[in-house]
Amino acid sequence: MQKFLLGCACVVVLASVVSVGAHHSPAAFDRTKEVKLVGTVKEFRWQNPHTWIEVIVPDEKGKDVLWGVELTSPTYLIRAGWKSNIIKPGDKVTVVVNPVRSGEPSGIFRSLTLADGRVLTERPARLGTPDSK
Repeated sequence: MQKFLLGCACVVVLASVVSVGAHHSPAAFDRTKEVKLVGTVKEFRWQNPHTWIEVIVPDEKGKDVLWGVELTSPTYLIRAGWKSNIIKPGDKVTVVVNPVRSGEPSGIFRSLTLADGRVLTERPARLGTPDSK
């Protein structure tokens, strides 16, 4: 019986380690910099554990660059007023991200402005603030 319990404990510990290792570190993102992306939504993936937006952004030479933007989970976005269909491919958006340190066209989400001027974040707007439209 002790060997069985010890085996079960080992399985639980190993499962925890694998699960933690599968999640990436926020150190990949440069939180001291913000990049403003003005472009067109290619794809919006409403999924766990992280929602993703792919945005086509023209660079300084006019060449289209595909940026990957990582957001939090749908659960938190719903609390902040998001819906799974709030943005669609073809939508014109402005997205502010903290870029990855590697220089690749990718970042972690800070805010998104829709064509109609609404600003979306990952946090619920407080009543009485300009963002609480």
